[in-house]
Amino acid sequence: MRELLAEDAYTIRPSSAPYPAIRRRGLAERRRRVALTGAALMTLAAVPVGAYAVAGGNGGRGADTAAPKPSVSAPHSPAGSTGGSTGGSPSATSTGTAGGPAQPATDGQLLDGITFAQAADGLKKCLAAEGGPPGSAADLGEAEDYRIILAIKSTGDSNAPGDGIYVTAVKERSAGRWVVCSIKDGVASGISAGTIDTGVPGTGPVVVDGNGGQLYQQSFMDKGRWKLPFRWGMIGTVEASVAKVTVSYGDGGPVTAALDHGWFAAAGMLNQQVTLAPHIKGYDGSGKLVYDSDEDETYQRTLP
Repeated sequence: MRELLAEDAYTIRPSSAPYPAIRRRGLAERRRRVALTGAALMTLAAVPVGAYAVAGGNGGRGADTAAPKPSVSAPHSPAGSTGGSTGGSPSATSTGTAGGPAQPATDGQLLDGITFAQAADGLKKCLAAEGGPPGSAADLGEAEDYRIILAIKSTGDSNAPGDGIYVTAVKERSAGRWVVCSIKDGVASGISAGTIDTGVPGTGPVVVDGNGGQLYQQSFMDKGRWKLPFRWGMIGTVEASVAKVTVSYGDGGPVTAALDHGWFAAAGMLNQQVTLAPHIKGYDGSGKLVYDSDEDETYQRTLP
């Protein structure tokens, strides 16, 4: 009997686990995770996860329905630059005021008439109003812990009425922490925060966090009837080998992003409805394509 059972046991071969599929899904989930919990998430009333969760979209890139006009973009500057902007005014340095955030690498990262002083003040108000107790999981830190990499006007929608501005600030690339502060009428009206995990095995030279979609989307409740024109923005991280990042949204030409201490930031104007998320490409110093979001299985290409 033992011999018969042993023979039967060896004939049973369970199917191998779909390791590649499991790994791809694991990478996507880790890169989409939000770093903050508890009280910090309760501050997202103006920007709830449901309103900006990016749905599926692992299929190919189809024709988009948008046709944005040429837009003012954040100009390119070398990654890790510590000086002023390339072609910008000397006022755009990498250092901020005492007790405040660091300035962006280029003047072109502050758009729509927003000054650095306004952006820094908005960030301070936002962190004070929305951050949790020091040392808690919801503690966002102080303004001086951050660098402002993008400031653009925000467009109100059905989920969060009223126009204002978005101030996007980040910590060092290795930490991957970012915050997007919403300021309306000079008052903090909400904050979104997360972490880009650049330490995930298989992560490419350019990484975009799926939780940062509020910068380039309006509420899914307004699908097909966004308020236009719409100022959009996008951020992510880049490795030192990346010399240029371009972002295309709709049928318009690519916008060259600013590279700022291991991060990229881009912005443009949209004038027609879209169905697909921005298309990102990264190039090395020789001009070779080293990243294409269409080839990134963890990047969600279809808007909700």
